Parts: sequence; structure tokens; C-alpha cells
Amino acid sequence: MSKKIGKILGIVVGNGIFALGLSAFSMPNHFLVGGATGIARSVQHFAHLDVSVTVAALNVVMFLLGFYILGKRFALTTIVSTLVFPVFLNQFLKIEAFSHLTNDRLLAALFGGMLTGLGLGIVMRLGGSTGGMDIPPLILNKKFRIPVAVSMYFFDIFILLSQMIFSNTEEILYGIMSVLLTSIVLNQVLVFGAGDVQVLIISREYERINEIIQKDLDRGSTFLPIQTGFEKLDQKAVLCVLPNREMSHLNHCVQEIDPKAFIIINGVREVRGRGFTLDKHLV
Repeated sequence: MSKKIGKILGIVVGNGIFALGLSAFSMPNHFLVGGATGIARSVQHFAHLDVSVTVAALNVVMFLLGFYILGKRFALTTIVSTLVFPVFLNQFLKIEAFSHLTNDRLLAALFGGMLTGLGLGIVMRLGGSTGGMDIPPLILNKKFRIPVAVSMYFFDIFILLSQMIFSNTEEILYGIMSVLLTSIVLNQVLVFGAGDVQVLIISREYERINEIIQKDLDRGSTFLPIQTGFEKLDQKAVLCVLPNREMSHLNHCVQEIDPKAFIIINGVREVRGRGFTLDKHLV
């Protein structure tokens, strides 16, 4: 229970940092921003609706879609962000001092990008999701096997382009720089820049752990024959590669099965094969 509470608090803190970066640096300077906040900026410009209200409405709609299509487990990872992020954003936008932290647009772009990247990284590293525009790419991947990265880039480009219509040249350039910096910081927080992780698990309960990986996480795994150094026991280690956002869930499952399990986690730069560069349903 204490671990779950700590994870929830961490996700709340991550959302707070994310909202602070947007409300204190990016939005006061009218920089381009991605995700649901970027859509909300466009809606505010054309329909004059409050940004935090639009973000909250989008998050709720996306949460319901995620719950219906992706299932209860995914919905539970997004509900905290769905509820707390619009609240943080609304409250921070009301604090006048935050909109005047710096008059230097370069500093604003740098710190805005770093804070939003840090906030997003904390949330995703804890196994959570920021909800909002994270959900459509996952739905497209499940229904049509479109790679998440491809559809996510498409949505981000569309959202950024929609803001360029009413932004001047400096706002566009600084916004692009801030978005790129967000991506860099986010990647550094997530297992030091690796998009996926390689996990080696040594446990006497390797059969049960392998079953969890295969059925619960829907990931491939490999048995490696080993002999333990102290007791000289012949057994098998479980090797698998999975996205870093699923690492928290795997770690929790392994600890429930065998609290004494030995887990080695390495960031990987590139993964090729079924389930990554090839459709995992190919025969």
C-alpha cells in the first residue's frame, strides 16, 4: 500500500511540474505546445474557451475512450493525471507571479521545455500516463496496428501546425525549441534515453513470471539456462524486452510472485524483430 501511495504521489508531483512548465513559461510567451494543451490553445484562440476547461474536457473524453477500448488497467494509470493536471494548470494560470518569472524568451523556452520534459518523464517512469493525446495513438495501435510513435508524431505535428496559424515567427521558433527540449529531457528521465528496457529476471518462480510476461503484459520472453553461484542450482532466467512505461508494472508483478527475485534492467538503444519493428502477430 505504501508503494502504491508513493507512486500516486509521484504521478501527482510529475503532473504539477508539467503544469508549472506550461503555465509559467510556455503559455505566457505564447509558445507552441503539444498534446491536449496545444489543442486547448487553438480552441481558446478561435472559440475563446478557457484553456484549463478545454483540457479537462479532452482528458475526460480520452479517459472514457481509453477505458472502453484499452481496458480498466490502462484507465487506472491515467485517472490521476486526468483529474489533477487540469486542476494544477488552472490554479497556476491564476497566479500572476508565474507569468512574469522572466522577460527573456530564450530562458522561458529553455526552462519551459526542461520542466515539461521532467514532469512527463516522472509520470511515465512511474508507470502512469498523462492521458489526453497519449491515448489516440494507443487506440490506433490496438485497432489498426499503426505504430504508436508514427501516430504520435502525426498528432503532434498537426497540433503544432494548428497553432502556427495565429502565432508569429518568434513564438513558432521558440516553441519548436521548447518542444524539442521537452523530448530530450523526457528521454533522459526514461531510463537514460532508452525507449525500451532489457530485463533479466533470476528467480525460482521463473515459470510463473514468464506466464505473467506472456499473458498479462502480452510480451515475448526467452528462457536462459543458468546455474546459481552459491547453491549450484540449475534453473532458468527470464529475459524480455519491453517499453519502459511497462517496467513499473512488470516489477510490481515480479515482487508479488517472488520478493527475493534478482532483476537486472538495462536500457537498450534499438530493438528489431517481432513486436517491435515487425507485427507481433505475424506467423
